[in-house]
Amino acid sequence: MGKNLLLNAFKKTTYQLAGHGVRNINILKKALEEIDDELESDIYGNGMVIEDFEKKMAEYLGKESAVFFPSGTMAQQIALRIWCDRKGIKRVAYHPLCHLEIHEEDGLKELHHIETILLADKDKVIQLDDVVHLEEEVSCLLLELPQREIGGQLPEYKTLEDISTYCRKNGIKLHLDGARLYEILPYYQKTAAEICELFDSVYISFYKGIGGVAGAILAGENIFTEESKVWKRRHGGDLISLYPYILSAEYFFNLRIAKMEQYFNEARELAELFNQCYAISTTPKQPVSNMFHVHFELQREKLEPILAEIYVATGIGITSNLKETSMDTCSFELSIGDRYEKIPKENLRQLFQLLDEKCTI
Repeated sequence: MGKNLLLNAFKKTTYQLAGHGVRNINILKKALEEIDDELESDIYGNGMVIEDFEKKMAEYLGKESAVFFPSGTMAQQIALRIWCDRKGIKRVAYHPLCHLEIHEEDGLKELHHIETILLADKDKVIQLDDVVHLEEEVSCLLLELPQREIGGQLPEYKTLEDISTYCRKNGIKLHLDGARLYEILPYYQKTAAEICELFDSVYISFYKGIGGVAGAILAGENIFTEESKVWKRRHGGDLISLYPYILSAEYFFNLRIAKMEQYFNEARELAELFNQCYAISTTPKQPVSNMFHVHFELQREKLEPILAEIYVATGIGITSNLKETSMDTCSFELSIGDRYEKIPKENLRQLFQLLDEKCTI
């Protein structure tokens, strides 16, 4: 009942802190508004629509070539399979909370029979020592930047450089899970190409952060991407046409890529407001991207009616769902997009005043 109470209250709010807006068919409608009706569709991976966009993304990422995939799940499993086949060792390493480990029903293991080595403590990012002290030989190391499940944390850039150097010296391919790559550029003060130069292969998403319908890019050297096209066909990802995904990806990429620094600064501003409230904290305390986790030292059952009441009073929705982290604590994930800047500052001040008052034990 409490969950429905919070969800219903959230849906009735005028403003929300997170994201770009409701995901509905308008996402595709907006992308198609200025498209020439005579533009020819892509067909099984060929055609101007897909080839031009793949070239554009390859240049943006500083890679020789790129391939558009319907999903990141497909793209990343294929990348790791290619690296394992090339070295002849079906073993890869990644973080314990890697997307492939906890959200893909063991697809990498069941479909490709690849063994996984989990690196680092689940609450920390992978460090050079974790890689150096690998006890088993691996074909590839996957790094997720930022590490979503622990609040979007990032290693220091020097750590990335050191890990890249070590991997290249020791014959380990380095793959970037860059679903949210754009969102870390303001923190590192690097271009996408500069970061991707450290990696042998790169995946980026077009609905996370960018807000497109769906779709992903896998980029690397020509021989790698050509092999990925074969696996794309084997996975059933070579649809007769992918243009609805491609056109929305390009539209929202062009619309939002220059706003990533704004989202980053707004996330830091918002996290500071949360951390000033009683019994509330964020991870990281100072965000390193436009996303972070918000923690409450209150039971979810007690907090939900409090938040619902605040939503009504301020017209601002903080979250529609709380995750129970212990008997007495709960949390949620927050990613800043276009919505945040539309919230009146007076409403925001009222929101945090009420949060501070009502969360006091």
